[in-house]
Amino acid sequence: MKSSYKLLGDYITRVDVRNKDLQTTNLRGLSMTKEFRESTSNIVGVDLSKYKLVPKNHFACDFMSVIRVHKLPVVHQNSDELIIVSPAYTVFKVIDENILNPEYLMMWFRRPEFDRYADFRCDSAIRGGFKWEELGEVELPIPSIEKQRKIVKEYNTIVNRIKLNETLNQKLEDTAQALYKHWFVDFEFPNAEGKPYKSSGGEMVYNAELDSEIPLGWEVEQLERVIEFKNGKKKPNIKGEYSVYGGNGIIDFVNNYNAESTIIVGRVGAYCGSLYLEYNKCWISDNAISGNSINEELTYCLYLLQSLNISERREGTGQPLITQSLLNEINFVYPSKKIRSQFNNKVEILQKRIKINEIQTQLLRALESLMLAKMSKTA
Repeated sequence: MKSSYKLLGDYITRVDVRNKDLQTTNLRGLSMTKEFRESTSNIVGVDLSKYKLVPKNHFACDFMSVIRVHKLPVVHQNSDELIIVSPAYTVFKVIDENILNPEYLMMWFRRPEFDRYADFRCDSAIRGGFKWEELGEVELPIPSIEKQRKIVKEYNTIVNRIKLNETLNQKLEDTAQALYKHWFVDFEFPNAEGKPYKSSGGEMVYNAELDSEIPLGWEVEQLERVIEFKNGKKKPNIKGEYSVYGGNGIIDFVNNYNAESTIIVGRVGAYCGSLYLEYNKCWISDNAISGNSINEELTYCLYLLQSLNISERREGTGQPLITQSLLNEINFVYPSKKIRSQFNNKVEILQKRIKINEIQTQLLRALESLMLAKMSKTA
């Protein structure tokens, strides 16, 4: 052990304050990403006075989960909001925040090396787990409080920028989806005078296939008319610069590619029906399907697929599955070429901004990981 490393047990203490006066009903769980989450427990009729309070700058952790998930769910309560957690969880705090900054400590808990240590120390018994005593034996560098605060400030700058990018992207995505619904579900696309079509008296005609009215001149088609679907392939082992997409997004990078400007559809499992848009070269794994437009605007095709709720059309009772044939046979209302082009021109700008933010976020996450890795050399 380096001389600058200290035993964590000398700097933290357990806290066991119950919600006996029912100060709050704000029950939270602990996520595997080390954040508080909305509790999924049914609290109807439950005596919440036995639950543990977690005030600001306290920590909550679930020691028993280590043996199952190979990491310690531990979360720092950094808001003014008073919350409660399960009586089975351990709540603790830093003894003197002028010596050990709680946010600096949470950074240490986020390091992969910390979870590997917790997993290594975990008892293998059926009811075993990483315990309070083992947590106290964790060794970590504790530099001056000024240096800790500087490290935390630099780290938070990165984390806050990531959160800002995610918020901006969600707003951009919401805007694009709202525009698609306005034009192609509510049929309020701009008419020749630039006014909303349906509410301005645009002619609607009955369609027997859909048993509903659609704008005059529009048709009903199957997806295979506008999108060509292909199954992905097992990814190469060699690392490189091109993104590899699986069902849950980018999973790796390779020095090869099998698609360019494509929609990626999650094919199996929990991410079955998930959708991503890539304007650049990429590799599609065998857990996904690529969708390439047939003389169509790619951005329009993406929002068309979103509007069809394809994740709800998956097959299989055990392992959910989406196939090319299932996608090909889906019917949809097919607008005019002019309206499709207008929509694509507007939304492609939003999608490219989203992509820029995503790339920046990937770089920021790499920097975040580097900062956590360098903490062992801070003292």
